[in-house]
Amino acid sequence: MHHPFLRAQTTLAGLLLLMASHAAWAQTPPPPHPLPTVFLEDLTWTELRDQVRLGKTTILVPIGGTEQSGPYVALGKHNARVKALSQRIAEGLGNALVAPVMAYVPEGGTAPTTSHMRFPGTITVPDEVFKKTLESAANSFRVHGFQNVVFLGDHGGYLKDVQQVVAQLNKSWASTGARAILPEVYYATSSEGYAQILRQHGIRDDEIGTHAGLADTALLLAVAPHMVRQEAMRSGPKVGQADGVYGGDPHRATAELGQLGIDAIVSKTVQALKAATATR
Repeated sequence: MHHPFLRAQTTLAGLLLLMASHAAWAQTPPPPHPLPTVFLEDLTWTELRDQVRLGKTTILVPIGGTEQSGPYVALGKHNARVKALSQRIAEGLGNALVAPVMAYVPEGGTAPTTSHMRFPGTITVPDEVFKKTLESAANSFRVHGFQNVVFLGDHGGYLKDVQQVVAQLNKSWASTGARAILPEVYYATSSEGYAQILRQHGIRDDEIGTHAGLADTALLLAVAPHMVRQEAMRSGPKVGQADGVYGGDPHRATAELGQLGIDAIVSKTVQALKAATATR
């Protein structure tokens, strides 16, 4: 039989131990909850800092463009498309966040107007301004702990500029451990790669087009259907270069056809980036 005094001591010790464990538990912060977004601009600076510390050290820089795409497709086509694709690519990678979309890009001259600048609503900037902006943004990301700065160019007109920026950054970052990446497969799959997919589904080259044709329109229908004037497109006359549509006919574009391209772009880009970053 235990003495009452010993029982009291035992009870007190147990109580103190329980209180100590509760105090220790209260002082230990709970593990961070997964964030509901991969978009950098939707995070606070402390959330971003913590995500980088937890291993999200890849930043995707979506490069779009504000340009005409014929009478049926809104001017922000590239911006909406690259944002949606970047989100899916970041989610597929698991260790990436998405920077704000670069919407101001080289689109031609203003005096005289050339290329897409011949159509109202297109916005252009000089190549050197564009390249300097990308370089400055990339250096901002590196300073804040990102190790892989990935440029996703949705428009072929400025890819040479981006290639030059990537080369310059990697030269200047040689001793930092950071790296700039331009996955060529992203644009290759959204252009000729997607054209191949469409041909396999019975779409003709004179429909696919190189700008604002069926391919462009279908991809946008898959991610932002409100940006396509579908009723006018279905019932309107055939459009051509004078309307801003180059070598294609968007009439038979559908979201289902577009989804085939979206899935291919995402899967191939994720695969390429995983391979590129695994070699570090």
